Amino acid sequence: MYAIGIDIGGTTIKVGLVDGGKIINSNRKPTASTPEEAVANIVLQIDALFEKYNLTVKDIVGIGIGCPGLISSEEGVVCHISTMKWHNFPIVSLLKKTYNTNIKVSNDANVAALGEAMFGAGEKFNNSIMLTLGTGVGGGIIIDNKIYAGAFSKGAELGHMVIRIGGEPCGCGRRGCLETYASATGLTRMTKSAMEQHPESEMWKFVDGDINKVDGRTSFECAKQGDAAANSVVDDFVMYLSEGIMNLANIFRPEAFIIGGGISAQGKYLTDKLTAYCEKYCYGYKNAPKSEIITATLGNDAGIIGAAALVI
Repeated sequence: MYAIGIDIGGTTIKVGLVDGGKIINSNRKPTASTPEEAVANIVLQIDALFEKYNLTVKDIVGIGIGCPGLISSEEGVVCHISTMKWHNFPIVSLLKKTYNTNIKVSNDANVAALGEAMFGAGEKFNNSIMLTLGTGVGGGIIIDNKIYAGAFSKGAELGHMVIRIGGEPCGCGRRGCLETYASATGLTRMTKSAMEQHPESEMWKFVDGDINKVDGRTSFECAKQGDAAANSVVDDFVMYLSEGIMNLANIFRPEAFIIGGGISAQGKYLTDKLTAYCEKYCYGYKNAPKSEIITATLGNDAGIIGAAALVI
């Protein structure tokens, strides 16, 4: 069951031929300066895959698109991407002029969650929530194996729940959002602050004395070696992320939370800490089915596979 998955990013557009949740082949091009040029490049990439495997549009079940920003999935329109200056762009109808097949578009975080739910870490669950910890905190909600994105497909902005009133400023204009504390950016900020307060910390050695080399690994790797300041940073990070998870658990009670992004590479060292915190503090956690907390498995393929999952 072939499908085309398109992962639109700020710098690169990746297009893949997917069969049963596995990428057969993919290619990429730089994201063009205008959405019209981007669609022209997508067509070139799809046609190249068709030619390579001797396929036509009749051989695929459809084309799925994951795209950042505000998306109207029902209308097939990219409503707004501030960083790319796309506004009310009818991407589905334009692609349908070339390919007479089922074409769907959704937010990139939603399709990543769908990909993990159908073909990755969440495959055995009907209901899951994915949190992607990167520059920001992205997220996707899967209910009965379908994306839940709220009215007009504009919901599920999980990174923008406030977990600390009057906290750090967020790019959305509010303060204290989950994104400002549980993202790799937030973790890096907290790590640098702890290092400045603790010049004796092993974290300085980890970055060769250069605070500009601090990233999401610094505090975790030094905490594993017993560094007190690093452990304090990790404990705070786990607390903030767990509070966000518990808020979502109290509303949705999914079978699983899937943690993605670079920080998820910490694996069970991270998820065991999150699970312990949630078991201690989450409402009804000891008297209700527990939500498993696991790490994503599709990695950088989640965008293409999740986009294809929209039409599989």
